[in-house]
Amino acid sequence: QVQLVESGGGLVQAGDSLRLSCAASGLPFRSYTMGWFRQAPGKEREFVAAISWSRDYTYYPDSAKGRFTGSRDNAKNAAYLQMNSLKPDDTAVYYCAATQQVAAQLPSWYLYWGQGTQVTVSS
Repeated sequence: QVQLVESGGGLVQAGDSLRLSCAASGLPFRSYTMGWFRQAPGKEREFVAAISWSRDYTYYPDSAKGRFTGSRDNAKNAAYLQMNSLKPDDTAVYYCAATQQVAAQLPSWYLYWGQGTQVTVSS
């Protein structure tokens, strides 16, 4: 059974940093691209970052470039999202997801999802 478990969310102030973690089990982690998405109330799920299995490919939307960095540790079956200079607009539930597509940016391309972790940024 595949499980993705996010952790590291919380309540922070604008300008602060957070590091989210995603622990994966039940899948050949090295074969999957790991993605991060977020969803705010009343909004669609939004792509935040993707890191290919070999770390050769990483992609961020404009809203995340320069502030968010995705990484992974294949030895630990874990993915991470470092978020700096957080803004109130970054408030959302953050999800990690897994896909075998290398350059995957759409939620529909991802096979497995975690339960999400709440990030709240106060002004």
